[in-house]
Amino acid sequence: MGLCCGPCGEFQLPCDSESFAVLRIMILVLVTIIWGIGEAAQVEYFNVMDYGAKGDAITDDSVAFLKAWNDTCNSKTDEPTMVIPRRQFFLRPTTFRGPCKSKVHFSLLGVLFAPSSPKEWKELNDTVKFIEFEYVNGLYIHGVGLINGHGKGWWDISCRYHPDLKTLKFHKSNDIHMSQIRIIESPQTHILLLGCNDVEFEGLFIKSPDGSPNTDGIHIHATNNVFINSSFIGVAGDDCVSIGDGISNVNISYVTCGPGHGISIGSLGLSGSESNVSNIHVRHAIFNGTQNGARIKTYQTGRGEVRDVEFSDIKFIDAGNPIIIDQYYCGNPNGCPPTNVGVQISNVRYTDMYGTSKADIAVNFNCSGNVACTDIKLENINLTSSTIGKQVTSSCNNAYGEAKGTIEPKSCLNSKT
Repeated sequence: MGLCCGPCGEFQLPCDSESFAVLRIMILVLVTIIWGIGEAAQVEYFNVMDYGAKGDAITDDSVAFLKAWNDTCNSKTDEPTMVIPRRQFFLRPTTFRGPCKSKVHFSLLGVLFAPSSPKEWKELNDTVKFIEFEYVNGLYIHGVGLINGHGKGWWDISCRYHPDLKTLKFHKSNDIHMSQIRIIESPQTHILLLGCNDVEFEGLFIKSPDGSPNTDGIHIHATNNVFINSSFIGVAGDDCVSIGDGISNVNISYVTCGPGHGISIGSLGLSGSESNVSNIHVRHAIFNGTQNGARIKTYQTGRGEVRDVEFSDIKFIDAGNPIIIDQYYCGNPNGCPPTNVGVQISNVRYTDMYGTSKADIAVNFNCSGNVACTDIKLENINLTSSTIGKQVTSSCNNAYGEAKGTIEPKSCLNSKT
């Protein structure tokens, strides 16, 4: 490389055209990288404290939160971020509504408290929620924060006499990501997904104690493409995850469930409605002390279908009804009249499931007498009684499929329809 002459000690540029062209390219690349770093760093923060929030766990900070959300939602930067710092915030039922101009971040580092008394909730109706995100496309909720639903005041009131309350609701929103958030003591459902698409939950902690009825951990309805990973859900009063009508593509993995009623598809077909659910996968899960395990439940009056379901690599610890299909779910203490319809259940796979059952019937396929369960597959099932010396059994009603590998208790599936 030829060098231009210059005073001693000065940096000397190459003189020949080829070397100079290489140097120009290197400078352009360096400038592009620096410019790109600057562009990627366009993060704008909206701290609720700057909007008048007190964070003293007493003052109603709802207005300050909505002001901060409004500016976050209307920001055109790449990563507008609403910040809830490490303080305790009292809020009344609040809706964060989109659509927003960018994908937004909700950085929850502190604690959000719902009203502790039912009398403090305003505008009670059948869709009451504590925190709601509605019409938001591109939402990232993260941090180490806590949402406390303060549900104790509701648990003593029968659900027949008050609304189905949700602590956190996502409504008609897409591209939702939530990680490392803790949600406790919901009045009823902890998290509701309604009319959403492309949802990912990871590292969640959801818990409610004994005596907290109808406190589903996560309820999914009319929603597609959901991933729930690496989470703990212990809700004594209801399902850890419940999958309702109009659902496709749900993947649940590395979830510990218990206490609770298990992971349930259903209840489906209430009041003769048509329900359709497909492509549900539950893998690498633990059911600890749950009332049920891997459950599908439908009303006798229902119509529609459940198909393409997989439960695999699941451990049961003193679980009731580890494997169960119940197509005679009624919900009425006086019983339900027989019908001539039913929800079609087909292509359900149970693989590598093991552990202890506190129920005498560890595998129970109680399928509709009108519409048989078909293409049920059992492979490598090893369930024993929680009580030493006691045996567990299988029970089948109008259930057809095949079993292979180690099967304990012995399969009762019919091989031909």
